[in-house]
Amino acid sequence: MMESIRIPCIFTIFGGTGDLTHRKLIPAIYNLTVEGLLHPGMMIVGVGRRPLSTEEYRDNLLASVMKHSRFPLRTDIWDRLKERIHYFRMNLSESEDFSSLKNWLDELDRTAGTQGNRLFYLSVAPTLFEPIVLNLHRFGMVTNQGAWQRVMIEKPFGRDLKSAAYLNQVIESVFPPENIFRIDHYLGKEMLRNLMVIRFGNALFESIWNSRYIENIQITAGETVGVETRAGYYEHSGALRDMLQSHLLQLLALVAMEPPISLDAKSIRDEKVKFLRSLLKMDDELLRSHIVRGQYGPGIMNGQTVRGYRQEKGIHPASNTETFIAMRILAGNFRWGGMPFYLRTGKRMPKKSTYVVMEFKSMPEILYFKEYKGMQPNLLEIHIQPKEGISLQFNAKKPGSGNEITTVTMDYCQNCDYENNSPESYERLIADALRNDQTLFASWAEIEASWSFVDNITRYWDKEAVDFPNYAPGTWGPPASDELLARYGHHWWNL
Repeated sequence: MMESIRIPCIFTIFGGTGDLTHRKLIPAIYNLTVEGLLHPGMMIVGVGRRPLSTEEYRDNLLASVMKHSRFPLRTDIWDRLKERIHYFRMNLSESEDFSSLKNWLDELDRTAGTQGNRLFYLSVAPTLFEPIVLNLHRFGMVTNQGAWQRVMIEKPFGRDLKSAAYLNQVIESVFPPENIFRIDHYLGKEMLRNLMVIRFGNALFESIWNSRYIENIQITAGETVGVETRAGYYEHSGALRDMLQSHLLQLLALVAMEPPISLDAKSIRDEKVKFLRSLLKMDDELLRSHIVRGQYGPGIMNGQTVRGYRQEKGIHPASNTETFIAMRILAGNFRWGGMPFYLRTGKRMPKKSTYVVMEFKSMPEILYFKEYKGMQPNLLEIHIQPKEGISLQFNAKKPGSGNEITTVTMDYCQNCDYENNSPESYERLIADALRNDQTLFASWAEIEASWSFVDNITRYWDKEAVDFPNYAPGTWGPPASDELLARYGHHWWNL
């Protein structure tokens, strides 16, 4: 159970009528309310351009809560919550509208007694991050005098290191670093918090968490959907910027970092940064041989005909944007030196799932086992979504008179037996921002290190020809992805 929020504030959502607000943010607020974690005086303000009254806005949000909340609707709780939800119509491109917003929020603050505390959530296009932050400053909505004002920023945080550094400079000119919460929603997933406890709380795991015992580590984040309604964004980001730069590198850093001196935000962030900086930079030859990119074509998936990426609405018919990426990378530190990390992510893959597989070194083929068949490497599987849990696979003799080995799995699933026991990632992230806990948010140093790694890849891709599309929907990506691992005697574990 998370700790309850003890201080009231106004939670202001820029992009209050958007898809993220309806699918994630307001259902998260409702779920936190059901669990009694929010301060009863907390106000929620949706800011948008649509001509809606507050009553109409509340009715729209009710439909979203009924559809997307992990708890069934309780009318008594919703009736109390909706009275604290308000709507403010404005044009975010008009600076003078921010003056009206300030006056409106100040009046709400006086009537609701929120003591000047504000949490601003930027659920808008990245091009609006800078003008919103600067206008909040220009019209006196960020003072941090006698109260606190914090900002939550959705990804993407920049398009490359240069743009990210500029955006960070703008934001830090208004908000102090400790009041900036850069969101990577993967970090809010319950299993990632449990990962640190499983690793650092068990000598069984931590003592073998290194290249001496582990053959390779694989991270997979698969999506079954195509580009859907995100063509405008995805065409300029691709899998590299959309998934690898943020989600996969953050997940890798959590898995591979050194033990922090404590589980506070600074200690964990420091170790993640050290690991990200240890990733070995690849020259053009290694970039060519260690990275595979792909784009899905048209085909049959789950019995239905689906369009290729280039036929999706809003996509250029000759687009070279990647919808899949797989790579082999190495870290130049003592714990992992020489051991490969394999990362892959893609759209139109067979399963929607995110998981980590640690493949341990195989036992030597000593004489005793020559007559036995079926020996497999030990696997530690960390399931992030949709299943949350951990599995340990080892070898045992199959019962009977024969000499056959079978694999045995010890399985812990933390979201299988208890209904609604795992908070959605946005619940955790919103609650942590309200409590001023930055543990699950990316620091600027982490973003800087990850962009430095990714920029080296894009630099090479800009001068390399590519032949798309190169994989069928419903498959695990282009054949070259399997060939990449096969060159080193490995293969993907498709869970």
